Amino acid sequence: MTTATLSGVCPECETDLTVPPVGPGETLSCPECLLTLRVESVVDGVLTLETVEVQLRDWGQ
Repeated sequence: MTTATLSGVCPECETDLTVPPVGPGETLSCPECLLTLRVESVVDGVLTLETVEVQLRDWGQ
């Protein structure tokens, strides 16, 4: 029995990614550059990914 996987490319570092099934709007992290990526679309098992700008909290320190 094989597990379905999806593939994509990190838009920042161009690392090839293979991930378990995800859907549009879900996020994942690139294992190479550690950026957070959002799934924009999935077409024929290929992901279109966009980087997500992470807002860090300012704790006033």
